[in-house]
Amino acid sequence: MESAVDVHFAIRLLINTASVFVLIRCYYAFSRHRENAASFILFGVGVFLVTALLHSVTVTMGFAFGLFAVFSMLRYRTEALGIKEMTYLFLVIAMALLAAVGNMHHLELVFLNLLVIVLALVLETRVLLPRHSEREVEYEKIENVHRDRRELLIADLRERTGLDVFRVDVVSVSYLRDTAMLRMHFRQEADHAR
Repeated sequence: MESAVDVHFAIRLLINTASVFVLIRCYYAFSRHRENAASFILFGVGVFLVTALLHSVTVTMGFAFGLFAVFSMLRYRTEALGIKEMTYLFLVIAMALLAAVGNMHHLELVFLNLLVIVLALVLETRVLLPRHSEREVEYEKIENVHRDRRELLIADLRERTGLDVFRVDVVSVSYLRDTAMLRMHFRQEADHAR
């Protein structure tokens, strides 16, 4: 029986591991979630190993997509993942599957992975999309929640929080407690981004 581990396998493993590491390093630079970053790297290497070794046993492309679907639906029971984390998990799985069962040449694989990494890096910075964030706060000056006093509400929130608030959504109002739950949308400065 012929071994599944050969030079071709080693090169693809190296390409996958390096690509996943660089992608997740980009994620870590902007999010600072070390636990997620380490898990994503291990997940990418694990998916590659399982898929590549099963692929050598004449597993069809349909089976690879089935594995992809199963891996994408996995959720960590201890903590819910946000949309950003799920996106990076999806990219890690996609890179691993492309490296494991893709029929492209090594340079094409490197190019595709670099394209994904550069796109992720550009989207994480302010080059294409401004950095906005949101936060929910409980607000006690209920009279400022009125639609006609929107500018006064935004000015008050800017003064109290020191954030560059540009939009406020009213989540709920409690007339019994004279408070409102507000969702502030604010622009992140360079020091808030980290």
